[in-house]
Amino acid sequence: MNVVILAAGKGTRMCSGLPKVLHPVGGMPMLGHVLRTAQALNPKKIIVVIGHGADQVKAVIQALPEISKGVPIDWVIQDPPQGTGHAVAQALPKLDPQSTALILYGDVPLIRSQTLRQLVDTAEKNRSLAVLTAMLDSPTGYGRIVRDGHQHIQGIVEEKDADAAIRAICEINTGFMAAPAEHLAAWVSAIDNRNAQKEFYLTDIIAKSVAEGKAVHSLRSDHIEEILGVNSQEDRAQIERIYQRRIAEQLMSAGVRLQDPERIDVLGQLECASDVSISVGCIFEGRVQIAAGAVIGPHCVIRNAQIGQETVIEAFSHIDGAAIGPRSVIGPYARLRPGTELAEGVHIGNFVEVKNSVLGPRSKANHLSYLGDASIGSRVNVGAGTITCNYDGAEKHRTTIEDDVFIGSDTQLVAPVTVGRGATLGAGTTLTQDAPEDALTISRAQQVTIKNYRRPQKKEH
Repeated sequence: MNVVILAAGKGTRMCSGLPKVLHPVGGMPMLGHVLRTAQALNPKKIIVVIGHGADQVKAVIQALPEISKGVPIDWVIQDPPQGTGHAVAQALPKLDPQSTALILYGDVPLIRSQTLRQLVDTAEKNRSLAVLTAMLDSPTGYGRIVRDGHQHIQGIVEEKDADAAIRAICEINTGFMAAPAEHLAAWVSAIDNRNAQKEFYLTDIIAKSVAEGKAVHSLRSDHIEEILGVNSQEDRAQIERIYQRRIAEQLMSAGVRLQDPERIDVLGQLECASDVSISVGCIFEGRVQIAAGAVIGPHCVIRNAQIGQETVIEAFSHIDGAAIGPRSVIGPYARLRPGTELAEGVHIGNFVEVKNSVLGPRSKANHLSYLGDASIGSRVNVGAGTITCNYDGAEKHRTTIEDDVFIGSDTQLVAPVTVGRGATLGAGTTLTQDAPEDALTISRAQQVTIKNYRRPQKKEH
């Protein structure tokens, strides 16, 4: 099988400088979804026809890891655009003549691999052209399938070229086709642009096949959402919600409890074990792995992270590039930044930020603190308002806090500095030298009381 993906359109109605096929659905460009589906069919070759923003399209798609590891892509240019038939003509030199050619579209991201496999099987079984059709109550905008009295397909008429009788037909052309490549090449080479749009319509190959006495077979899709294309921002938003509903259904089928399946956004890959609970308004980006029994509170944003078993992420927490151990409690309003590694039973509380730091088992920082570039041992208590002063204006430096340390509130640790095992730092300490283990270290200005002190008064005008 050879796959041809048409992705040359500008997308004028998107009102955007971004090429249409790069607009995202579920955090991935639409063309990326189509390529991923195509790769699932294990084709021998994938040919992508690009035009508007060709260099940008290639660069973005080639940067997607899961696409770059799949079947290599042959890129061909359609310039200027002259219709779908003209686009396929650009791909013909790349096709293996002995293959079955499958035609896909870069702006129809929800097409299912199961449907495409059936379409290819239909073409290969009959050694003929096979088209995917659908029945719509409101078929406006789609080409209509024209059949004879025996229900044999005779052609496809685009709406702009259709009369009232044809516009009344509810069976529409989805655009997806499969055919023997050698036949496809002959038909495409024979079509012309004598139509209202002055374009070369790929759909005209149906009439060419019929004229040669070769029957055209069809497969009807019963999943209307999979054939929906994107021509506007409204279309994209509609498809986004359909895509998110699919993801929500998959999660629930795997034993995930979603408080409201309509209020979750997965903009990447979310892997959940059973008995995970996710509240409303959560956004998952990149690759996120959540272990069994974890609880994600409302309105959290989690990106490229691992959440341990039975860990609780409280409301409004932001987690990016962090690995969180089992039975930890994070938030509410916590922020974990890249390079954060938390062991079992760690507590990170409200308005605590952690970056590029490791915290050992059962350590806690519960209030209003910043821990950056720190190595923190086990059973450490970090008091409210504590800051690791890791940046000197030019370089980052690391703070080391060993096991069983107690750090009093409003402490500043000026890195590089080490707090020894079992040490205690008094509240308000500014630590600029290492603190020895099993001792109290305190650094404060002497408290002074000035009697009869009067605050400055505003002058009366």
